[in-house]
Parts: sequence; C-alpha cells; structure tokens
Amino acid sequence: MALTVLAQKGRRAALPRSFWTCPSPGPDRARGHFGHTRAQLGGTSGQPGAATFGTVGGVSVARLTTIGVSTPIPAPHGDYLQHRRADFGDPQAWQIPAHITLLPPTEVDEEAYAAFRSHCADVAAAYAAFDVVLRGTGTFRPLSDVVFIQVAQGVSNCEALERALRSGPVRRDLDFYYHPHVTVAHNVPSTSLDRAFTELADYSVAFEVDAYHLYELGDDAVWRPVHEFALDGD
Repeated sequence: MALTVLAQKGRRAALPRSFWTCPSPGPDRARGHFGHTRAQLGGTSGQPGAATFGTVGGVSVARLTTIGVSTPIPAPHGDYLQHRRADFGDPQAWQIPAHITLLPPTEVDEEAYAAFRSHCADVAAAYAAFDVVLRGTGTFRPLSDVVFIQVAQGVSNCEALERALRSGPVRRDLDFYYHPHVTVAHNVPSTSLDRAFTELADYSVAFEVDAYHLYELGDDAVWRPVHEFALDGD
C-alpha cells in the first residue's frame, strides 16, 4: 500500500501544526495528561514489510520516537473547532488540530516504529471508509478537566480501528477504556469549561472518514503528520 508523506522535520505540515488528546476519561497522571508510554515490540523483528521503512519521507527515524494516530476532523469543521478551542482559552488550541484519537502518544524504538508503520498500512487496507456524526458536548469532569464533542455515529468503526492498531507489533496499554471524542477544552478554568460545554451543546456535523494519520512528536513539542493511510477495505 502506498503511503503519502505529509511533512518533514523542520517544515510546517499542510495539516494543522500539532496534535493530541486523552484516550478516555480519567484523572491526570503525574506524567501529565499528554504523557506518553513506552511501547513494547511484539512478534518477530523480521516481519514482512518492516524493512521497507528506513526513513519517513526524509525524516530520520530516531532511536526513540513518540508517535500517535488519529482521524483528523476535515475542513471546515476541524478549523472551526480549533478556533473555538482557542476562544475558550486552551493554551494548546493552535498546537492540537481537531481529531479523534486512535492511538494515544506512544514512545517506540526504531524497530517497533518500522514494524508499526507496516502494520498501519495493513490495517488501513483492511477497513473501509465510514461516516461520522459529531453531536453535542460531553465532559470527563470531575475526573479530568476536559470538555469534548461527542461521537454520535461511527463509534464502533473507531473502536475497531483502535483495537486493530494496538493489536499489532506495538502493544499500547491504555489507562482507561477507549472513548472516541473530539476535545474542545482542556485544562482551562471551570468557567471556560462551562462555556465550552454550553456554547457547543447544539453543535452537529457529519463527514466521511476515509483515512487516518500517523504523527510524530518533535523536539519542539509539536506534533507533525508524517503519513496518511487511506482506508481501502471493502
């Protein structure tokens, strides 16, 4: 399966500048809400296809790289939600594009990373595009200071992709049950969380998800998309 390179280190990606949110409700850990976990490499090291990926579009594969996978919210809907997140005073609004997480931040070594990119291609080839409906707001309070847009349709599709991505060479344990959502306010004062919850309560939009993106965390704490994997299954 062909992979589309979206960005190179030191260059601004065509997609929004950065990434992430929590996988599901729960208290912030000492490592931080956006903390990452070292992944384990499962299976054999020489699995087919892994050797194909020595670099990522000219980006050197570091010994340890923090990666993540998400389905981006397409324009103009993602742009709107990102602007609203900024309106609520979220300091990470312009570093985190609107998205639905499939694999939360995960630290991998070079071998695991190469195998995982091959696995991402295999998963995308096995799953078809699907429709998503975002509708209304939800919150993880009081466990976590997050307000989000709810996924009203497409939950089972997101769950299937999330399970498949975590069932390959990278085994990523989650702190909480997977809960697909789109964060619109995080770690802001309670009044701002209340605003987000109320002002977007009637928000509703539908779109097709036909791909997911693989991201890398740079040394500047910016997430950059490096590959797009088209959903080519039946």
